Amino acid sequence: MSTTALTTEPLSSTPTLYFAFGSNLWLHQMSLRCPSSQYLGLARLSSYQWIINERGYANVVATSSNSTSTLGNTSPPDTTSSHDYSSEVWGMVYSLSAEDERALDKNEGVPHAYTKHLLECAFWPIAAPVAPPRTPEDVFPPRIDTSTTPPAGEREMLVYVDLKRVTPSTPREEYVYRMNRGVEDASKCGVPKGYVEGVVRGYIPVEEDEGEGKGGQTASGGVEEFAKGQARGFRDESGIF
Repeated sequence: MSTTALTTEPLSSTPTLYFAFGSNLWLHQMSLRCPSSQYLGLARLSSYQWIINERGYANVVATSSNSTSTLGNTSPPDTTSSHDYSSEVWGMVYSLSAEDERALDKNEGVPHAYTKHLLECAFWPIAAPVAPPRTPEDVFPPRIDTSTTPPAGEREMLVYVDLKRVTPSTPREEYVYRMNRGVEDASKCGVPKGYVEGVVRGYIPVEEDEGEGKGGQTASGGVEEFAKGQARGFRDESGIF
């Protein structure tokens, strides 16, 4: 697995494969931030743990099992309820133009908040790329069966990683709203339910309308509007950049 840090500039004019694991699971947010991006499918990053870090945003942290014995894992995932998802990260894959990548670098706070890395991910592509839907009337991507062996094997993908802030913490209120939108889209696209419930829900509470009022939270109007503004163009609240 390559863990080489990249420069802040896109490597070439060739579209970049980008692995999204945080609020960019929200297709609408990607359509706003990276207008020419295309959704390509789902991927799994092995030997990493998904957390919310001290900034209040998603991060991936290498686990102790990140060794040669766990690399090159293209086996189908164990989707049973007993499967341990703690050392793998699931995400959505987009193609980025050089312009989109530069815009994403700005939103991700490169190099102050995140740095760019090429990591090998098991890849389940859809039959044909689709633009992230911008309105409810747009066609939603097809659901992928991730219980099968990844047909595309492993591919190097761009992953934004915060190497400095790796301690689990609590999410920012507006980020909970955006992550819940991302969880909705990722679940519809085929990200395993066990991963969502066993990993993401440890940090991101279910909203009341999602969880039928069972202990969930509801975003206030002010929080929702701020979150939608953050989706369009991110403003850092942590003071890192």
